[in-house]
Amino acid sequence: MRRILVLGSTGSIGVQALEVIDACPDLVACGLACGTRRHEMQAQARARGIRDTVCAAGGGSLPATDDLAELIDASEPDLVLNGLVGAAGLQPTLATLARGIPVALANKETLVAGGALVAEVQARTGAALIPVDSEHSALFQLLAAVPPERVPAIILTASGGPFRGRTIAELAHVTARDALAHPTWSMGAKITVDSATLMNKGLEVIEAHHLFEVGYERIEVVIHPQSVVHGMIRLDDGSVMAHLGPPDMRVPIGFGLRWPDAPPQHGQMPLTGRTLEFMEPDDQTFRCLGLARAAGLAGGTAPAVLNAANEVAVAAFLDGRIGFLDIAALVASALETVAAGPGNDLEAVLGADRAARAAVDEALVGAAR
Repeated sequence: MRRILVLGSTGSIGVQALEVIDACPDLVACGLACGTRRHEMQAQARARGIRDTVCAAGGGSLPATDDLAELIDASEPDLVLNGLVGAAGLQPTLATLARGIPVALANKETLVAGGALVAEVQARTGAALIPVDSEHSALFQLLAAVPPERVPAIILTASGGPFRGRTIAELAHVTARDALAHPTWSMGAKITVDSATLMNKGLEVIEAHHLFEVGYERIEVVIHPQSVVHGMIRLDDGSVMAHLGPPDMRVPIGFGLRWPDAPPQHGQMPLTGRTLEFMEPDDQTFRCLGLARAAGLAGGTAPAVLNAANEVAVAAFLDGRIGFLDIAALVASALETVAAGPGNDLEAVLGADRAARAAVDEALVGAAR
């Protein structure tokens, strides 16, 4: 029986992870953590007889905290699913890996903000990091099948979100409700807005760089509206190998929870009657993709600044305080004003995160005057 600690249990990933665990007789949830939805988490715990819980806002069986090390120790997991949202996922990932416990990672911000820190801990303990993002799960499986010297490039696919094909003028007045109407995926609010701005794909480029130790010049992005091809790799003979599957997050979640054993079955994906399209991303209209790639190339704490600025800007957009195009503008401003330094020290990363949030908050206050 594999014991799973679910971080972010009341979010989209966490809820679906519990569905997968409930359906697998060899998996059991041994602990839960959430941000503010304590009543939902308590109901999840009661339904499954889970003793150890933490809510950052209070109401868990253990004291409210942003440091989940006590929950990890109390629940004694064999694997931790990190489905937290944002940079809050970094420290629990580090704490889990430091204990030699594998992590099924759905929190891409962990590697965006602290990729060097994660690599250092993994090198020391040997704990596995299994990606749960559908794109990185696909690439993880493809790359396991081919010698690395045969792969000149990897390809991330993006749906293009609800605003694919729109011009800057057409984006000037879109609302949060418009941005949350994703055409193919059912996800949480923050990641859905990131999909609409293409920041999600930019964060995934940085994540792929760290996960697979691939240079940024070898990471491509294509728009694929059908969301059926989740990842591709270019081979040295000029061919391309692709991973196809339904747009259902339970598939990569199941793979991550059961790895290296066989994943649970989700039925067969039909192929007939499908049309697959691929196109170049419009990174002039959707600036966040380029901003993320530039931050990744800059390295150090620049990706942490990018991520933190984006989190604050997206929250302001969801609250109706700024427009859709202001998200990229605020992120660009933070990257210009917050100096980047080395990213191999936790306090430096957290300091860059705080500075970026403060810079965007200040810009929002100034704009409101």
